[in-house]
Parts: sequence; C-alpha cells; structure tokens
Amino acid sequence: MAKKAKNKNILIGVCGGIAAYKTCELVRLLIKNGFAIKVMMTEAAAKFVTPLTFQTLSKNPVYIDMFQVLKEESTQHITLSRWADLCVIAPLSANTLSKIASGISDNLLTTVVCALGGKTSVVLAPAMNENMWKNPIIQENVEKLKKFKKYVFMNPQKGELACGIYGEGRMPEPKDIYAKIKTALR
Repeated sequence: MAKKAKNKNILIGVCGGIAAYKTCELVRLLIKNGFAIKVMMTEAAAKFVTPLTFQTLSKNPVYIDMFQVLKEESTQHITLSRWADLCVIAPLSANTLSKIASGISDNLLTTVVCALGGKTSVVLAPAMNENMWKNPIIQENVEKLKKFKKYVFMNPQKGELACGIYGEGRMPEPKDIYAKIKTALR
C-alpha cells in the first residue's frame, strides 16, 4: 500500500466542462490517500456537477461565490491561498486558462490563483475541444504560463471528445493527475 500523505492541503479548482465529473474521482483518490481537500468551482462548473457532490466527497464546504462570507472566512481568496500546499485545476477551461495567463481575477477561482503568488504550485489539467486547444491564442497563453515554475502543465489526452469527434482535448485521467500532484509536492 502506498504511503499516505500527512497534513498536505490540496485546493481543487473545477471549471465548467463535461470533464468535471472526472474530478469527483480525483477528489476521492486524494482523500483515500490522506490529503485534506477543499474544492472551489466556477459558476459554470456547478452546471455540470453539483457543489453538494464535492462537499460530500471532500467533507468541506465548496467555494463558488467570491462574496459569500462564511463565519470563519471574511476574505476567502486569501484564506484559501494560505491554506493550500498545492492547487490543482481540473478541468481547466480555455476561458480560465486565458484569464490566469492575463492576470484577470474576476471570480473566486482566478482570484485565489492570483493570491497564491509565487509560493504555491498550480497543476493545470486542461480539457476542451481540440480546435479550442489548438487555437494559437490558447497555445500562446499556455506558453506564457509555462515560463513560470509555479504552473505545472499536463497536456490534454487524445480520445473521444464530448462533441463526438476523436481528438486531443480530453482531461488527463484522475490517476495521472494524482501522479503529477505527488511529483509537484516533492
């Protein structure tokens, strides 16, 4: 049996996309291996998987609204950024990738990533249509983020996409993201 993580806090960001269902399995895998998990979702992500699902799996509140004040957290973006030993965004949408690359902080997820500064690594697991992934602007944003050690990219996988075509754009499998997390924490 693999050695369980002790006292490692993983902040999971979930963007809107059909691949969000795979993130449920990633959360289960991380919990099973001893990680503490908190989940933040974009509003679009909550259209694909309910916050209740992630709350049940992580045993923690799910964070969506930047202005929702919880009793113990008046500045969620700062509290979450200080809590995290590592951040993982899976699936990472083209929209959120571009916002992060441009320094746009207009929702809780992008604001937390900005507040992480340079101290905490962010594993990025993109998922989108192949044409979106290969769009020169998206690729330029990927290269822009790769210049910073903080961002750990995983390329999307080839396979059947939600639109019915076969191509590059599938979110990496949860076991592969888990392996990347373990490497990133070293």
